[in-house]
Amino acid sequence: MREPSAIVAQVLKLVGASIRPGVTTGQLDRIAEDFIRSCGGVPVFKGYGYELDNLFPATLCVSVDNEVVHGIPGMRILKDGEIVSIDVGVKKNGFVGDGAYTFAVGRVSADKERLMRITQESLAKAIEQAVEGNKVGDIGYAVQTHVEEAGYSVVRELCGHGVGRDLHEAPNVPNYGRRNSGMKLTEGMTIAIEPMVNLGTHKVRTAQDGWTVLTYDGAPSAHFEHTVVVRKEKAEILTK
Repeated sequence: MREPSAIVAQVLKLVGASIRPGVTTGQLDRIAEDFIRSCGGVPVFKGYGYELDNLFPATLCVSVDNEVVHGIPGMRILKDGEIVSIDVGVKKNGFVGDGAYTFAVGRVSADKERLMRITQESLAKAIEQAVEGNKVGDIGYAVQTHVEEAGYSVVRELCGHGVGRDLHEAPNVPNYGRRNSGMKLTEGMTIAIEPMVNLGTHKVRTAQDGWTVLTYDGAPSAHFEHTVVVRKEKAEILTK
């Protein structure tokens, strides 16, 4: 899994360098797909879904401001002051890597800067819990505690997940929970940890496109994700 995960990290770096006011989300998507295919990988999001008449049409999920996740890239032009989550999955040699990063578009408000910082910190605290002998609930507890102490809220309807031969595998890895609850973590497990944190209410809704998840109150949201391997003493981050 190291190889597709390394491609994920490179995509996020490449796309991040292209984010600026005036760029369309569709342009970012094309950059990502061209790079993934040049590396011999496959964009695992493209064509994903359970409704055959509405499969996900793009390489990236590009989610702007109040879009939490699963935003469909297209003609939308990024504007100064927005924040944008880039989520990408890559499959190569039968295995998957999955990662996400939230970027500032130009100069953003102090509120958005803090939201991104707290969300990224919560991911780091969650990864610290991804060691053998802990449980899935310890990961969620770490995220929820840090986020709520900062005055933000954790999305409940969406969560992290196991990842390996498929994009979404067991177990689910919620971003909230109780210590010492849920599945026990064992060395070698590979999971995608991905806090989704809202500036306002934790409630969300789905747009008419059937994919884009929006904050219920229109407040901005941030999203960071790493694919990690559970180890005995310290988790190994594959998408760093």
